[in-house]
Amino acid sequence: MLKDFSRIQEQNLDQQIFDHIEHFPECGGIGIFVGTVRNHHEGRAVKALKYTAYQPVAEKMIRQIEQEIQQQYGVAYVRVVHRIGALDIGGVAIIAMAYAAHRREAFQACEAAVERVKHEVPVWKEEFYADGSSQFVEGCCIRKDQDSMPNRAKAIDVHQHAHACQH
Repeated sequence: MLKDFSRIQEQNLDQQIFDHIEHFPECGGIGIFVGTVRNHHEGRAVKALKYTAYQPVAEKMIRQIEQEIQQQYGVAYVRVVHRIGALDIGGVAIIAMAYAAHRREAFQACEAAVERVKHEVPVWKEEFYADGSSQFVEGCCIRKDQDSMPNRAKAIDVHQHAHACQH
């Protein structure tokens, strides 16, 4: 029986919340991403963050993304948990984990899950700066026409999108 845990949490995040690889003997690869609060954004000194979310929708959307990524990449396990509330520099904001037969699929599924959660799920980030000011970080829109783009153009656009957004 797999663990059932909230994907949106108000307490410190820890990798121990995830199901252990021992439950997936067919898997030889683990992809893990841990996102932490950094001390700068766009040239400004950041001293803390606060994440807020519309929890019922965010929870449902993360679970749906996990299922879709699991099917898309053919992996046995994908889970993402996102922190809300106040976080200091170095605080863990998001953890994603994927188990797959091979490392490539585990890494790809983990990255895809993080990207989708960061761009699609209603979680908002407010940054608090060293000068005493604060602001919500402007979100990015996902291009709806990416599926019709040639693979090379899609890869370039996704790279430029990720660079421009700096999530």
